[in-house]
Amino acid sequence: MQGFQRRVVYITLYEGIAIMAASAGLALMTDAGLGHSGVLAVAASVIAVIWNLVFNALFERWESRQAVRGRSVRRRVAHAIGFEGGLIAFLVPLFAWGLGVTLWQALVMDLGLVVFFLVYTFVFNWAFDRVFGLPASAATIGPAAAAGQGA
Repeated sequence: MQGFQRRVVYITLYEGIAIMAASAGLALMTDAGLGHSGVLAVAASVIAVIWNLVFNALFERWESRQAVRGRSVRRRVAHAIGFEGGLIAFLVPLFAWGLGVTLWQALVMDLGLVVFFLVYTFVFNWAFDRVFGLPASAATIGPAAAAGQGA
């Protein structure tokens, strides 16, 4: 599975699990309750979906230009850190506003979620690639295919 279809399946699975986890996490960290936390988790998910589309398109464009193909642990860690780091910039103001806390308190809460999501993102991506295969940008080129590239 490649391209747009791969991204839709990826995002749907990833965000469905993420909404459940974030709702529970925010409810446990605040007095907001599961309903209020769920609304914030859905809003965060919408932001994350948009960021996911943008980040993964940029990452795969960069990845396709790399001499070394495949997704090593190092590349997977870089992907997870890059995605989550960018997401922090969007979610901290949302959590501060939605939970009525300071930006610092929202950052501390978000960092708690980031620790969970760094591990979750790494494991999810690894499992997703094992089930659905690598995207074309990371597929290893065999010797026969590489020989035909110069033509």
